Amino acid sequence: MQAYDVVVVGSGHAGVEAAYAAARMGCSVLVATVRWDHTAYMSCNPSIGGLGKGHIVKEIDILGGLMPRAADAACIQFKRLNRSKGPAVRGSRAQCDKSRYSSYICQFLSAKDQGYKLVNPYDLDSACQRISYISTEIKSLIFKKGYCRGVLTNSGDKIYAKAVILTTGTFMKARIHMGQNIWSGGRAGDKATEGLSDQLRSLGLSVYRLKTGTPPRLKKNSIDFSVLSPQVGDKRFWPFSFFSLASFRLSQQLCYLAYTNEDTHNIIYKNLSKSPLYTGAIQSRGPRYCPSVEDKITYFPDKKEHQSFLEPETSHGDSIYLQGLSTSLPEEVQRAFLRTIKGLNKVEILRPGYAVEYDFFDPLQIFSTLETKAFKGLFFAGQINGSSGYEEAAGQGLIAGINAACLVKEKEALILKRDQAYIGVLIDDLTTKGTKEPYRMLTSRAEYRLLLREDNVAERLFHISEKYHLLNSDQKRKIAMHLDQREKLKNRLSEIQLVPNPSTQKQLQAIQTPILSKPQSLKNILCRPEISWRHIKEFLQESKFHSYFDSTWEAVEISFKYEGYIQRQSQLVLKNRQMEDLPIVGIDYDQVKGLSREALEKLKQIQPRTLAAATRISGMPPVAIQAILIYLKMRENLSNLALKKTKNLRI
Repeated sequence: MQAYDVVVVGSGHAGVEAAYAAARMGCSVLVATVRWDHTAYMSCNPSIGGLGKGHIVKEIDILGGLMPRAADAACIQFKRLNRSKGPAVRGSRAQCDKSRYSSYICQFLSAKDQGYKLVNPYDLDSACQRISYISTEIKSLIFKKGYCRGVLTNSGDKIYAKAVILTTGTFMKARIHMGQNIWSGGRAGDKATEGLSDQLRSLGLSVYRLKTGTPPRLKKNSIDFSVLSPQVGDKRFWPFSFFSLASFRLSQQLCYLAYTNEDTHNIIYKNLSKSPLYTGAIQSRGPRYCPSVEDKITYFPDKKEHQSFLEPETSHGDSIYLQGLSTSLPEEVQRAFLRTIKGLNKVEILRPGYAVEYDFFDPLQIFSTLETKAFKGLFFAGQINGSSGYEEAAGQGLIAGINAACLVKEKEALILKRDQAYIGVLIDDLTTKGTKEPYRMLTSRAEYRLLLREDNVAERLFHISEKYHLLNSDQKRKIAMHLDQREKLKNRLSEIQLVPNPSTQKQLQAIQTPILSKPQSLKNILCRPEISWRHIKEFLQESKFHSYFDSTWEAVEISFKYEGYIQRQSQLVLKNRQMEDLPIVGIDYDQVKGLSREALEKLKQIQPRTLAAATRISGMPPVAIQAILIYLKMRENLSNLALKKTKNLRI
């Protein structure tokens, strides 16, 4: 009989993080996947990070995950987005060699070096020895007395586990659409997962359908890049991971910008009747923030052009990803409208675009630990919860893996709060609000985004990594050193006074900032909007100040410049923590007077963990929250009264 602590079904971005997290916490883990060679495969855009998403990647890093290190190792173009805006909404984005990315993860988890040198000292980890793999399809789950006890393979083998994590992505009962052609598959060339969603639906779980799409892949040497606008990445590389090299490993590649035109739009208009999005073949909702080109020209008929980025999928390959032109039109129509675009007049398609419809579970059916409410020991992570994107999937996989291990080890579960991490915002949104379209992380979704910056992720989450033993001793030492450096630099800049001598005044005038009338600390000087940390380094002649990392200087500058705003938001968090920390688990809502039928149904279904979580339930009226507060107060009074009576009896 095969038995493991944790079985992970699927080896996408959620699956690998779940498996590695559970293994780091001492669990024996089995990863069941149909194609190991497609582990951590980038099915769509070959990039990691972006606005809101880059924050998640850096959080995964501090919590010991793999995505940040793989993205750094496979980066072929780096950009820091929104550089001119405030630090809360800046986002790191790495265009990746998708083959190298997947290869890095596979070799890491199998603890083998097959010709690709893993130069990072943190790349080899004993936790990987606790991960086993099986190439098979899981047909159903094994349940016993409300507890998920394992999985059943397509060959009839039973594999038992103390926890099971489903990370099947877009594969559950998936159907691919291209024109009028429909076939089974989670992506081109891969089989769909059949049976799991039907089994869980028969057991009472709510299952719905979502849609996603992908653009055509183009043959590189059929494109005239000379007439397109080159898009250069940043010269400066800011790694996602604390444990990566601070320089590019791979040669950096150019991307190119192209535009549709009226001829392009006319061809698409004339062929809308052939698009499954407009024939009724696809009924489900797609991602709002990544619409198909059919939707773009329909929703914005006055727009004469739409931009698209041509992005290399690998360093040396021939495949170009056409970001922004997702489509499910027939291949011949795709070829026709593509050849109207400047630079693509003779383009050849390596793989046409298509749409995928798939089953997902209503995320209101899971706790914020990602364990299902219906079955103990069964966890969901990734796109089966209605999210979209590699980063959102990886963040959920990480938390599911940690909490599955906590269940096995009988430890306290990890629940990230909205003021602690973007991953906390993501999971809280899904589990309290649900979703009717693929959920995408945006900085606007985080009400405490000034506290959730990329630069302070270690301050926010390092203590959690230590508590749950998610990092090895070398990794902990490195992060502790970074944090110590920041504190030392803050203290020194607060102590050192700049005096108004001729040399100083001349330097200040050169920067076009007011001269000094009296001595001021370097902290105060750095708080001036026109002054950056690079200017401060010019004032400091001591060589030891030049030994601080640039990331340390930047983090200190941000903490000084936004100190007042950060304190204000921190005070707001403390005020709201009273509600966040007020538990309401186990309340019999039928006993709460004043609840409408709708509020009662939602509270029973979602079972919010805290009062604050109840306030975030979509459509939950303030009067319902007030009714819960009154009920809690009455229950507390009755409890105190009973306690007094007990004491009197003892006397």
